[in-house]
Amino acid sequence: MDLSEGMADWTYWDGAAFMVGRSLGIFGRSEAFTQVKWVFWTDNPVGSALHEVLLQLVAAGVLERREEPDEQFRWIGP
Repeated sequence: MDLSEGMADWTYWDGAAFMVGRSLGIFGRSEAFTQVKWVFWTDNPVGSALHEVLLQLVAAGVLERREEPDEQFRWIGP
C-alpha cells in the first residue's frame, strides 16, 4: 500500500509518521507500529524528523492537517 492509499482517511500523527517511515525504509514491512511506537512517544530524533516531514508535506499541499481533537493528517494529493 502506498502512502496516498494508507492516508486516504484522517490518520493520527504517529500512525502517519509510521507510514512515512515505512515508505522511506526506516521501518521494515514486518515491523508493526506497536514495536516502534516508542520512536513517536518519546523525545526521539527519528520521530521528530518524521513529524517534520508530515508538516512539510502539508506546506507543499500534499497532506491536510487538523489539530483538534488530536493532530491528524490525510492525503489530498499534489
